[in-house]
Amino acid sequence: MKIIDVSTVLLTGPNSNDPFVQKQRTVRSAAFIEIHTDSDLVGIGETYTGYHAPEIVPAIVDFFKPILVGLDEAAIDPRELWERMYYCANFWSRVGVGVNVLAGIEGALWDLRGKMEGRAVHELLGPLAHERLPCYATGCSTPKPWSQFRHKLDIYREAGFNAMKVATGWMNEEDGSSFWADDPQAWIDVETEKLEIARDHAGSDFVMCLDAHMSNDGARYGAEWDAETATRVLAALEPYNLFFFEEPLNYNDVDGYAAVSGATAVPVAGGEGLTTVGEFERYARRGAPDIAQPDAAYMGTTALIEIARLYGEQGKRIATHAWSAGAGVMQNIHASFVCPNTAILEIPPLGGPLHTEVWADGFRFENGEILPPQAPGLGVRLTDEIKNRFPFEPHSGEWNPVPGGKGEPR
Repeated sequence: MKIIDVSTVLLTGPNSNDPFVQKQRTVRSAAFIEIHTDSDLVGIGETYTGYHAPEIVPAIVDFFKPILVGLDEAAIDPRELWERMYYCANFWSRVGVGVNVLAGIEGALWDLRGKMEGRAVHELLGPLAHERLPCYATGCSTPKPWSQFRHKLDIYREAGFNAMKVATGWMNEEDGSSFWADDPQAWIDVETEKLEIARDHAGSDFVMCLDAHMSNDGARYGAEWDAETATRVLAALEPYNLFFFEEPLNYNDVDGYAAVSGATAVPVAGGEGLTTVGEFERYARRGAPDIAQPDAAYMGTTALIEIARLYGEQGKRIATHAWSAGAGVMQNIHASFVCPNTAILEIPPLGGPLHTEVWADGFRFENGEILPPQAPGLGVRLTDEIKNRFPFEPHSGEWNPVPGGKGEPR
C-alpha cells in the first residue's frame, strides 16, 4: 500500500444545532484533508484554519503533497513526516498558518495509520491515561435578558452537560447590543451577577468557566484589559469557584500573563492562539498560564502531547481547545486521553452536521463525560453524500469585525 494523493475538502454547513450559537453565526466552514492510498483506506484530518481562512488551506496542502505521495506503508510515520514537512517550510512557517495546516495533515496521517493497524489513534499515541474525561459545553456569548441565560443553562444541562463556558460581558438577544466598559468595577458587577444567577439556577456543582476573548490585539479599539484590570476582576470572582478564566489578556502580553497567573484563586487559562511548542515555552518559563489550552487541529497532535508534558512537569494541567468541525474535535479527544494532566475537554454542544455526521459512531459522550474512542483511526467519516450536501461557500470563514470593516459575520 502507498499514498497516491493528498487533497483538501472545503465544506460549508450550518454552524450548530444550538439556538444561541446559531444566532451569532449561522454557518461554519471547515477544511478537511484526505490522504488517499492505492487501497480503500483514506486518512481524514482537519485544520482549524478552515474555520477562519479556508481559502488558504488547499495551496499549503499542495505545497506539502510531494513529500507524502509515493510513500509506502512502512514510511507512514506521522511524527517523522511532521518533522520533515515542518523542516521544509521552516523559513516561512516557523509559526502560524503553515503549522495550522500541518496539524490537519498530521491528523490525517494518524487516522490513516490507525486504520492500517485497526487501532484507535490514542492507542498509537501512548498508554491511556484516563478511562473518561469531563467536558464542557462552549456557549459563546452570554445572552440577556437573564431569562435567556437561564434558558441556555437549561439547554446544556438537558443535553447532558455538567459544565459550561460563556463569554464575559453580555449580548442582548432583543436589540443586539453588547457590554463593554473601561471601569473594572463594571465588569465585576456584570460577572458576579451572572455567576450568582448560574449558581442559583444550576446549583453549586455545575461547573462554570468564563472566556474574556482578549487574545486579539484590541488595544487600538479600546477593547483590551491590562494585568491590573484582569487581576481585580479575577479576585472578585474567587467566591464562585470558577474552573478557569480564559484569555484575560492579549497573547503579546507574556509579562501580564505571568503576573495574573496564580495571583488569585481563579485559574487563568489560555493558549488556543499559539501554534507551536516554542510559543508555549515562552509562557511556561514564566509560570503561565495556570491551565494551558493547546489545540491539536491548530498546532498538531504530537505538539499537543509535548505541551501537556511541559506543563505537567510544572504540576499544571491542560484543557484542550476544540472549536473546529468533527475531525478536529476528535484529534483533540484522542490526544487528550494520553495526557495524564488533561483536566477537561471543550465540546461544541448540539453540534451541526459537520460535527455529528463526521463523527459517525466515533464520538462517545455519556453523563457529561467523553469516553475513549474505540473505532480504528480517529473514528470519523467524510462521505460523498456529506461533501455534496454541504458544498463550500467562498468567504464563509469566520473573521473578526472591526470598526470601519465591511459587513458582519454570517
